[in-house]
Amino acid sequence: MGVPAFFRWLTQKYPSVICDCIEDKVRTTQDGTRLPIDSSKPNPNGVEFDNLYLDMNGIIHPCTHPEDRPAPKNEDEMMVAIFDCIDRMFSIVRPRKLLYMAIDGVAPRAKMNQQRPRRFRASKEIAEKVLTIANVRESLQARGAYVPSEKDKGEHFDSNCITPGTPFMHRLSACLHYYVHDRLRNDPGWKNISVILSDANVPGEGEHKIMDYIRRQRAQPSHDPNTRHVLCGADADLIMLGLATHEASFTIIREEFKPNKPRPCEICNQLGHDLNDCQGAEREKSGEHDEIGPNIAAEQNYIFVRLYVLREYLERELSMPNLPFEYDLERAIDDWVFMCFFVGNDFLPHLPSLEIREGAIDRLVTLYKDCVYKTKGWVTDSGFVNLERVQVILAQLGRAEDEIFKKRQQDELSFRQRMRNKNRRFGGGGGSRPAFLPQGQFAPRPVGREFNNPSITNAHQEILQGRRNQVQNTQAAIELRAMLRSSTEDVEVVEKVEIVQKTGASNLVNGQGGGIKRKREDDDEDDFSHDEVRLWEDGFKDRYYESKFAVSPTDEEFRSKVALEYVRGLCWVLQYYYQGVPSWKWYFPYHYAPFASDFQDISSVKTVFKKGTKPFRPLEQLMGVFPAASRSHVPRPWAELMVDPESPIIDFYPEDFKIDLNGKKFAWQGVALLPFVDEKRLKKAVKSLFNELTEDEKRRNCLGENQFFVGKHHKGYDFLRGLASETSSGEELQMYQMEPSYFDGISGTVLVSDKCVGAGESLESPVRGLEPIYDCHVVCLDYRDPMPEDSDFKYPACRLPGAQAPAPSLKPQDFEESSNGPWRPQVGMSRSTQRGSLHTAGHRMLGHHSRPRPYTPSPFPPRGPRPMGGPMASAAAYFDSPDQHQMSRGDHRGGRGRGGHDDWNRSNDQGRSSWGGGGGGGGAAYPPPSDYHRQQQHHGRGGYGYDQPNRFPSVSVARFSGPPATSNVRGGGVGNNYGPRPRGGFQQGPPQRPPGPPPPPRGNAPPSTGYGYYTSGYQGKRF
Repeated sequence: MGVPAFFRWLTQKYPSVICDCIEDKVRTTQDGTRLPIDSSKPNPNGVEFDNLYLDMNGIIHPCTHPEDRPAPKNEDEMMVAIFDCIDRMFSIVRPRKLLYMAIDGVAPRAKMNQQRPRRFRASKEIAEKVLTIANVRESLQARGAYVPSEKDKGEHFDSNCITPGTPFMHRLSACLHYYVHDRLRNDPGWKNISVILSDANVPGEGEHKIMDYIRRQRAQPSHDPNTRHVLCGADADLIMLGLATHEASFTIIREEFKPNKPRPCEICNQLGHDLNDCQGAEREKSGEHDEIGPNIAAEQNYIFVRLYVLREYLERELSMPNLPFEYDLERAIDDWVFMCFFVGNDFLPHLPSLEIREGAIDRLVTLYKDCVYKTKGWVTDSGFVNLERVQVILAQLGRAEDEIFKKRQQDELSFRQRMRNKNRRFGGGGGSRPAFLPQGQFAPRPVGREFNNPSITNAHQEILQGRRNQVQNTQAAIELRAMLRSSTEDVEVVEKVEIVQKTGASNLVNGQGGGIKRKREDDDEDDFSHDEVRLWEDGFKDRYYESKFAVSPTDEEFRSKVALEYVRGLCWVLQYYYQGVPSWKWYFPYHYAPFASDFQDISSVKTVFKKGTKPFRPLEQLMGVFPAASRSHVPRPWAELMVDPESPIIDFYPEDFKIDLNGKKFAWQGVALLPFVDEKRLKKAVKSLFNELTEDEKRRNCLGENQFFVGKHHKGYDFLRGLASETSSGEELQMYQMEPSYFDGISGTVLVSDKCVGAGESLESPVRGLEPIYDCHVVCLDYRDPMPEDSDFKYPACRLPGAQAPAPSLKPQDFEESSNGPWRPQVGMSRSTQRGSLHTAGHRMLGHHSRPRPYTPSPFPPRGPRPMGGPMASAAAYFDSPDQHQMSRGDHRGGRGRGGHDDWNRSNDQGRSSWGGGGGGGGAAYPPPSDYHRQQQHHGRGGYGYDQPNRFPSVSVARFSGPPATSNVRGGGVGNNYGPRPRGGFQQGPPQRPPGPPPPPRGNAPPSTGYGYYTSGYQGKRF
C-alpha cells in the first residue's frame, strides 16, 4: 500500500502490538536429509489458529528475486522456494480449518493506474542498471582490476512477469495445484483442513479477495464469530483491512522489518559498497558454494501483528468522554481507518500537508475528536461517509496548512545545518571517519580476542613526539601553500582576462572585477532553486496548480473539480474496504492531490457508483500496465502495438518519461508522469487481433474460478467426491450448495472442475526434480463465495453476537500494584506458564544468608593467629566463620599447616559438616544435628577437631546477600590431604599424591584442597 513509514510509525507508537513468532526449526540428519516438521502437533505459540490466509504476491516476489541472497537460477528453483516458504508459514501458524491462498488477479482501474508507473519504473531501472554495470566493468578492466565473469543475460528475471495473464503466472497456478495435492496426501497437518486457491485468473487483488471471503462468511448463520484468523502479508493496508472486519481475533504475520539490510554488489558480490564504488577486488569465499557471504542470507524471522492488541490501544486513544450520544468503539475504529486514507493509499495521492513522519495521523485524530464533539455523530457507517462531517475536519486542516509547510521548511534547514556541522567535524567525509586520528600507540585498534592490543608504554615520550610531528606538518603545509600560490599567479591573470572579455572591462577598471569564488564542497543549496512551488512561501497554491496541473492560477473552478473528484475517491476507497469493489471503472484522473483548503461544499459529491461494471481481461490488463520493454510476456500480435509507429495506441508506451520529485529527495518517492490509458481506445485496438491468439493464450485471457480442495481424511471428502463424479453433457454446469457442517462452517457453492484428478489416478509434477503423485485421493472443485440475495445488501461493520474478545494484554490504567501485586505483561501470543524454580541447595543458601539468627556463644576452642594475608584474607575470613562451617557438607582429611581447614562435598554424609586444622593437620567429622560431641583428635600433631549441630534449617526466601555459596579459597596456611607441606606456604595447583599406595577412600568424596563449602548437587568455582 502507498503509505510509506506507516508500519514503522505504528510499531513505535503501539509497541505491544508486535510479538515474535515461535517456530520449530527443520532438523537435518548427518547425511543431509531434512526432517519435516510435524504441523499436526500443538502450536508452539500457545494458541491454536483456525484460518490462515496467504497474500501470495508477498511470497512470490521475495522468492523469485530476493534482495539479500542469490536469486534462483531458473523457474523450477523459484517454485521450490515458494513451496518452502508456504511450508514455513504453515508450520508456524498451523491452521486447523482453512488455508486460503490468494494471488493478485486483474485489479480495479484505480489500482491499475498505480501498477502502470511501478512497472514502467522497474523496466527503466533495470535498463539503467545494466548500462551502469557495463560502464563500471569497462572502467575496472581498463585499470587492470580483477572483474568476475559476467552473468549470462539470458538468466535475468523480469519481475514484471508477476502480473495476471503472463505465462509465468499460468505455470505458477499449475505448480500450486500440484503442491496442494502433494501436501493433502502426505502431510499429517493438512489432512483435516480445507484449501482454497484463488489464482491470477480470478479478478481482484489478493488481499481484497480474502476480505471478500471473510465478509461474506460473516453474513452466514453458520459462521463462528470466535474464529481465529491469521493473514500473511507485508502490505500496510492489511492492518486497516483486518480492523475493518471487526473480527474478535485477527492477527497478521509478516517478516521482521530490518532497516538498512546489507546488499551485495552486482559486480563482485561483496558487501560494504555500492555498485558505483566497486573496486573489483576478488572476495574471499567462506565456502565452496558461498557467493555472497555467510550472514547475508540468514534466515528471516517472522513476527505477529496482533490487531486485537491494537484495538486496545485505539480504545484508549479514541476515548471521548461526555459525548452527547452513545459511544461505540467499532464506529470509532472505522473512523480511524478513514483518517488514515488521507496520508496515502494505493488509489489516491496523499494530501501535500500530511506526512506520517511529521505526525500527520496524530494531527488528524485530534481534529477528528473535535469534529465528533461539534457534529455530534460519527463520520462513517459501514463504509459510507458523512461528507458534512468530513468537511469540518478538512476545514480545520486547511487553516493549519500554512503553518505546516513553514515548519517543514524550518525542520529541513535545521537538518541540513546539522549535517554540515557533522561533515565539518569528520573532515568533510561521509561521517564515517573523524578529521583527526591519533597515530602510534594511541591509534584506534579493533577490539576482540583475535586482535592484539598491547598496553601503552612511555606515554609521555609518545605525546611529545606527536606534537613535534604536528608542528612539522603545519610548517610543511604553509610552505606548500606559498609555493602553489606563486606558481598559480599566471593562471589567475589568464582567468581575469577571460572574465574581462565576458563581463566587460569597465568592471575590472572600476575595481569590481576579481576571481570567481569557489563554492564550498560541503555547502548545500539553501535556496531550493529546484523547487518551483516553494510551499513555505506565500502564494504557494497559485504556483502549485500552475506547475503541477498547467492551469491558470485564477482558475478556481478547476481547483474545485480536482477537490470534489478526490472526495469521490475517498468514498470509493472506503466502500472498497468495507463492501467490496464499488466500481471496476472509476479512477482518479490526476497525478497530484489538492490542498485541504480547496475542499469547499463537498456534501454535493455523488458517492454512489455505477453497478454492474466488469474488470479488464488478463491480457487487456497487460496492455494497460506493461511498458514496451516487457512485451515478451504479451502475445506477439498484441506486442507489435507497443512498438509499431503506426499503432493507434503507441502514445501509451513512451520510451522515456519524466519523474517529478514533488518536494521529495529520492526518485522512488517521485511521481512518474505517464499518460493515462484510454480504455475504449485500448480495447478497440486489440479487438481485431483476438483471432490471432493461440489456444493457450485464449485460456490465459479468461476469468477463472476459485478452487476448493480436500483430502481423503477430511469429513467432507465423500460429499465432494460424489459431486465431482457427476457430469453434465452439453448443459450448463450445475452449482451445488455446500453443507457447512462438513467444512467447519464454510458456506458457498461448488461446481465441477476439469482440473479435478480422479480417485486413484496420478498427477504429473510440473517442476523438474519433483516426483509425480500416485494414487491421488484429493478432490478439487470450483468454488464461489456465498452471495446475498439482495443486490443492495450492506455488510454491517460491527462485532458479531457471541464474539468473545481475547484477554486484555495491556496494563489496565487503574491497575495498582500495592493491592493487585506486580503486573505481569504478556509477551507472546499467550501468557507464559513457565515459572522459575530453585534447588534445595539454593533454598538452603538463601535461608542462611537472609534469615535473622540470635547470637549464641561460639563453642569453638581458641585458635592461634592465621598467617594468611593479602587478597585471600577476606575470603578466608569469610569461610572461617562458624556459620559457614555449619553450612558445609562432607568429610575431612586434615592437611599440614597451621590454621588450615578443608571442606568436601559428599553425597552420602547426611548433612554433616567438618572442620580441621592444626600444626600437623587434623580433622573431625560432624554427626547429624544433635548434641555437641566430644572432641576427637586424629592423626597429626597439635591438631584438634570438634562437631557441631546444624542450627539453621533450610528455608525459601526472596532475598540474598553475601558471597557465592560455591567457592573454594586457597591461601597461606592451607594444607593438602597428602604428604608433607611447607608450613604456612601458599599452595596452588592440584594436590600432589606422594609415592606409594594411596590412602583408602572416604565414602565417595573426591579429594579437595583449600577453603570453601559446597552444596548438594551444585559445584562452584575455585578462586
